[in-house]
Amino acid sequence: MFKDGIEPSGKVPFAGVAARAGARAGLDTDAREAWDRVRRRLRAEVGEEVYSSWFPRIELDGIRDGFVQLSVPTRFLKTWIQQHYIERLIALWQEEGSVDRVELIVRTAVMRAPGSIPMPVRAAVTRPSVPVETDGAAPISIAMANPAEVANGSPLDPRLNFSTYRLGDSNRLAHAAALKVAHAPSGSGPVFNPLYLHAAVGLGKTHLLQAIAADGANHGRRVVYLTAERFMYGFVAALKSQSSLAFKEQLRGIDTLVIDDLQFLQGKSVQQEFCHTLNALMDSGRQVVIAADRPPAELDALEERVRSRLAGGLVVEIAPLDDELKLEILAARIATLSHQHPGFGVPPDVLNFIARNCGQNGRDLDGALNRLLAHNQLTSRAITLEMAENAVRDLVRSSEPKRVRVDDILRVVAKHYNVSRADILSQRRTANVVKPRQIAMYLAKMLTLRSLPEIGRRFGGRDHTTVLHAVRKIDGLVGTDRVLADEVETLKRLVNDE
Repeated sequence: MFKDGIEPSGKVPFAGVAARAGARAGLDTDAREAWDRVRRRLRAEVGEEVYSSWFPRIELDGIRDGFVQLSVPTRFLKTWIQQHYIERLIALWQEEGSVDRVELIVRTAVMRAPGSIPMPVRAAVTRPSVPVETDGAAPISIAMANPAEVANGSPLDPRLNFSTYRLGDSNRLAHAAALKVAHAPSGSGPVFNPLYLHAAVGLGKTHLLQAIAADGANHGRRVVYLTAERFMYGFVAALKSQSSLAFKEQLRGIDTLVIDDLQFLQGKSVQQEFCHTLNALMDSGRQVVIAADRPPAELDALEERVRSRLAGGLVVEIAPLDDELKLEILAARIATLSHQHPGFGVPPDVLNFIARNCGQNGRDLDGALNRLLAHNQLTSRAITLEMAENAVRDLVRSSEPKRVRVDDILRVVAKHYNVSRADILSQRRTANVVKPRQIAMYLAKMLTLRSLPEIGRRFGGRDHTTVLHAVRKIDGLVGTDRVLADEVETLKRLVNDE
């Protein structure tokens, strides 16, 4: 249903999705199990937040003669993983056996032979690349794009509209706000500015944003839908071609700007231009709609003034799907699949099993149905509960680690030590505040993937050296003080149970 989870991806028709599901089903059991183990260990090492941002769409294409090929849907994702995680992926694969090389490619929707390793697709036209600064990380080389093309927006999937969006208690407010923005008549002022939607992966953010872009045009508004990745491409290309002024003017002359996946916006100069564009549009009464995987306050890579401006509008969270909404989504997806594959159907007991156990988002539901379809079509086996349990075992919800937030840690620690959250974030140095503050910093370092400077900012704007001192101190005390060690373990359990 959503591109961001409840519809199949707008970039790949379902036939391509089913083909890839079939190809993965064709991999031998050892290869699939090895890939499952690699993903579980990677998720445990990098944490749920980083894993859900970068790795849900990475797929195993094949293993042959010590050569592992993985694929991702975009060049940007490929470049980022190669820059930051390819060595770790190689090491994890080498732990699984005699693997000499791991290659990452950008996949296409072309059907593959089961278990085969396709050759990477080479573009017929290449453009120069330029490095984009990433705040201390290795520069990313971004292939140049035509600035005018980028300013015209990212492609829209016609399936992602308001009529195909399934409503439940978890997304009703976000849907109502999006509909209000989309149906605003031409020439009217902004409704909520900005409208900021946030949710974990696969809960329908992109579906709503593309629906706004599609519907806005029907009401006489000029709407531009851009992913953060495409905004970066356009800005860097404009700088390179010395057409940055035209790029800015194109974006600032529209009625509604829709930006998706803001958490991926990298580089100081790119963020500054985004901030200027945001201010120019809002100050001139234009509508801005943004989606990300976390609330504005947790976008630590963005400058404080940008986060403050984003938080000043209507911020709406899309919650995980409840079982009732999952069943409605599954029914709609099966109806679509049955038209494409006559005779395909899923028994009610299998539907209930998938709804109860297969994750919290639409992508997992799509993945479960694609696996059932692949098994059914490729093996001619009837879909039964036993077959479903085997086909979707790695999607079972209980295996998913919980994403821990700094706010959760602050809340639990403050309650445990009978101090306020404001006390922990304050400059007070009394003993009854210092100890909880240092323990909270220690837990933030242990249970999240936040860097020391990020943790310092979340703890009242403290320097990273203060956080490092607290972490080292508590770490040393835990090794010698059994009472404190038990206390810290109790707090860890409480945070994970939040």
